[in-house]
Amino acid sequence: MKLPCVKETVPETERKIKVNDEEYNRAFKYANNFIKTSKYNFVTFLPINLYEQFTRLANFYFLCLLLLQLVPVISSLNPITTILPLLGVLSITAIKDAYDDIQRHRSDNQVNNRVSEVLREGQLQEVLWKNVVVGDIIKMSSNQFVAADLLLLSTSDANGLCYVETSELDGETNLKCKQCLGDTSALQDNIEAISSFDAEIQCEPPNNNLSKFQGTLTWRGKNVTLADGYKFQVFLPWVDVIPQEPVASGAAVTAALVFFSYIILLNTVVPISLYVSVEMIRLFQSLLINWDKKMMYKPSKTYAKARTTTLNEELGQVQYIFSDKTGTLTQNVMTFNKCSINGVSYGDVDEELEGYDDPIDFSGNPYSEPSFVFYDRQLTVDLRKHDPNVENFFLLLSLCHTIMPEEEDGKLVYQAQSPDEAALVSAARNFGFVFKSRTPTSITVVINGEEQTHELLCILDFNNVRKRMSVVVRYCGKLRLYCKGADSIIYQRLASGQEEKMATTSEHMDNYAGEGLRTLCLAVKDLDEDYYADWWNRYQEAATSLEERDEKVDAIYEEIEKDLTLLGASAIEDKLQDGVPETIANLALAGIKIWVLTGDKQETAINIGYSCQVTKASRRPPSIFAIRAWLPSFLQLLTDEMHEPIIIDGETEDVVRSQLQKALAEFPDDPADNLQQKPPPKRARNGMVETGYSLVVNGHSLVFALQKEMEECLLAVASQCRAVICCRVTPLQKAKVVDLVKRYKQAVTLSIGDGANDVSMIKTAHIGVGISGHEGMQAVLASDFSVAQFRYLERLLLVHGRWSYYRMCKFLTYFFYKNFAFAFCHFWYAFFVGFSAQTVFDTLFISAYNLFYTALPVLALGSFDQDVSEENSLRYPKLYTPGLENRWFSKKIFLRSALHGILTSCVLFFVVVGYYYNAITPEGLTNSDFFTFGSVLATILVIVVTAQICLDTAYWTIFNHITIWGSLLFMYALQYLVNHAFNGIYLNSLAMPMGEPAYYLCSLLAVVMVIVPVIAWRFWWLDIHPTLTERVRYKQRAEASGVSPKPISLPRIFRRRSTIRRRETGKSLRSGYAFSHQEGFGRLITEGKLLGVSHSM
Repeated sequence: MKLPCVKETVPETERKIKVNDEEYNRAFKYANNFIKTSKYNFVTFLPINLYEQFTRLANFYFLCLLLLQLVPVISSLNPITTILPLLGVLSITAIKDAYDDIQRHRSDNQVNNRVSEVLREGQLQEVLWKNVVVGDIIKMSSNQFVAADLLLLSTSDANGLCYVETSELDGETNLKCKQCLGDTSALQDNIEAISSFDAEIQCEPPNNNLSKFQGTLTWRGKNVTLADGYKFQVFLPWVDVIPQEPVASGAAVTAALVFFSYIILLNTVVPISLYVSVEMIRLFQSLLINWDKKMMYKPSKTYAKARTTTLNEELGQVQYIFSDKTGTLTQNVMTFNKCSINGVSYGDVDEELEGYDDPIDFSGNPYSEPSFVFYDRQLTVDLRKHDPNVENFFLLLSLCHTIMPEEEDGKLVYQAQSPDEAALVSAARNFGFVFKSRTPTSITVVINGEEQTHELLCILDFNNVRKRMSVVVRYCGKLRLYCKGADSIIYQRLASGQEEKMATTSEHMDNYAGEGLRTLCLAVKDLDEDYYADWWNRYQEAATSLEERDEKVDAIYEEIEKDLTLLGASAIEDKLQDGVPETIANLALAGIKIWVLTGDKQETAINIGYSCQVTKASRRPPSIFAIRAWLPSFLQLLTDEMHEPIIIDGETEDVVRSQLQKALAEFPDDPADNLQQKPPPKRARNGMVETGYSLVVNGHSLVFALQKEMEECLLAVASQCRAVICCRVTPLQKAKVVDLVKRYKQAVTLSIGDGANDVSMIKTAHIGVGISGHEGMQAVLASDFSVAQFRYLERLLLVHGRWSYYRMCKFLTYFFYKNFAFAFCHFWYAFFVGFSAQTVFDTLFISAYNLFYTALPVLALGSFDQDVSEENSLRYPKLYTPGLENRWFSKKIFLRSALHGILTSCVLFFVVVGYYYNAITPEGLTNSDFFTFGSVLATILVIVVTAQICLDTAYWTIFNHITIWGSLLFMYALQYLVNHAFNGIYLNSLAMPMGEPAYYLCSLLAVVMVIVPVIAWRFWWLDIHPTLTERVRYKQRAEASGVSPKPISLPRIFRRRSTIRRRETGKSLRSGYAFSHQEGFGRLITEGKLLGVSHSM
């Protein structure tokens, strides 16, 4: 049933837009272009923030407690003891929330206040992006941000082409070629013509599908398809409340009064100051992250940013990391690394040769690039000898591609759809085979200073089925076909008699792939003019066929791409960001599981798993054995010791179910069975088994695998694997995979990405981290933390995360200890006052205990304490393990802390009772009054808990000294000021006992009885059961004092290896091909539509 006053929201099914008609578009009330991630403004801050704070159980609890204290019949405490702390909590939290929201406002303003040129009233006007409305026509220039969904009308290019970088959406930095509609391209930059443009657009509403768009443009009668968060009696007048008859009824009322009175009296066990302190510590930890210069990316001067203050300690408990690849782990920059030409491998250098680590000097080539580096001089030697195989190899690289050249500041620059092609053409350029220019019918190259123009006859373009591309060129009357592609494809099309060369080249490619390089096979074929003429005629017929055109064209391609001569193979490296392998190694050693969720295709995803080198460690005693930890390229997840990857790529539900069940059945009951003659793997605490299996799941298979009836089976298989890579996944599937682990593993998850396609994954995980480099800000705006490079994640987790978790656990343990010690003094006193809820301490002490006397020392403990240095936190990643196992704060730790506090209160209370019960002074005066007893007990309590925090502090700073000793002095000063200067009711209650030695003896006895057993226990435990943390601390202290530490068993640090291990199984490791993920520019080039790349549109 719906209320008649509530307007029903009708879901938007389509959009109708008239270009240059603001009034028409305004009638539909479309959303504006204002970006808003902030929560408050000046008007709404107070009501919304107070509402949010009182929806928290803790604040609501103290509000209810305050209301109970306002009832005189059951409360012996002044309401001010709750009002002041509650106001403090609300104020501090509000300040923190306001600070966070101000940062969001600043981020929003950066986007909203970008300037765009909008065509209005017949002229271009500078308009802020937030003021752009649906239907506006906008002029975009080179390197300008796009802050709205746009339809390309025209460009300054004659063929209506432009290049778009979509890094803010998907993290991809390579350019995407877009072409405007033929009907609108004639508009060019004619302001008058564009102003009169009055087309109507009917299209789908905004949605989360980044790769598809449907709509229709109607203009001049023609329809064009568009597709692509004071006394006892005075305080408690029970006599007037408790009925005298019947007795049972009076007893029941008395029991209820006692119960509620002690609920109020003992509420200090969990005081409101706990929440104040937690928020302050979290805020300070966030500032430490923001201020950390070691997480600043110097090229852009970008600091790490904590965009929330509530998740710092969870950074020390992360068990699963879900990472994107492009722009997150990699630079998306390819480099030419090695090659095999005519059975000879180039790129490996002999370290025994002098100057082996000096790169080749290419300065003699005017077209060389300073960034290009190659070390094997034998390749240049063979080039100077004019080795025909080497020359043909580089000539192929300079001709067989779809790259567009252009001049920028007098320098030759390449615009490539794929960074792979750019790396290959760049290599040829630096070795003297310079691709200079192209027309629809020719390609001009400069070879060793001589310009050659090759007639371009045909481009046999790449696609994901062919996995190869070819060009047919004529030069000096000779026809030749150059082809490059996946080795599995090229080898099937080679002419016979090349078995020896094929075997040698295959061996080289295996070696390259073992190093994680992406390989590509190159071949050539000489053509006969008559044969080519006949083939061309049949190709034209197939290309113009109206039925099964693609199949016919592929068949024609097959005819000419056979009987090829193998030239060799190239090997390029998809460069990781700096420090990624080391970061992955340390995170893996810390016990964190890393899954990769990428939009790359299956072949790329599998082979990228081999892209990094191996690290190795050895341990003694009892014997020496190797432990392999392979990390991928976006993680060395796949290893030589592993079985073949388990691939889930079924196209139907039944096939996917069968593949999962088959994979699950293959796992041995004993995990050691799958590692013949190798040490059995350990089962991780979170259920992951360190086996030699890896899992690769395709996106279309995930559609079925993530269904409710199959998701547990998928997780069971993944839990048995060391490596999990999900490829070709959509943003929604990324989020579902994260949610799957969250629900079933009950583990803290972290997602890290850099593009808009990672936002759903980032928001689904417990912790979201955005990469705030030059690839865009969409992921950052949705994240909890932001870093400029993936390598800073290591420091964020292993240093800041671990310290935050350690400090918060220590803070909570001590906080509950001191408050149980405080609150249970009332409990022991209850036995002497008949459980009448009379307080043993005065109101001032009750209010100030958690606000002043013990607040600052524990804040300093929670803000500055550290068990080991930041260097050792990174050096020994296993120190992160306590957070994964929740070892430093659990129910057991809480109960131990509570018991410690109760025993402390018992010792304190009865030591003071033992002396001051019926005590008299040497002058014969009584010294056992209520006020004296309470004052003495209060001060000794503060002394004891202060001694305890001194014992708990592992890292002393000037702030610890000031807060600890200052708080102790402040307690005596405030007691004197209130009770003497202002004649308080506790006048001389502390001054008199302090004039006698007995006070100091009681204090010393209490400290010794409480602290000495703790010291003895800790020394015994440290000597008998030292933890890794304690061993590292011992080593750290010994090194700091210059004393050689006693040899202790410490885990060794994994070092990177440079040796190559070849795979023992028969299947090749190498990448199938290194091409772009979509069809190339071949058709546009041959049609003459890809010339003169535009800088504006």
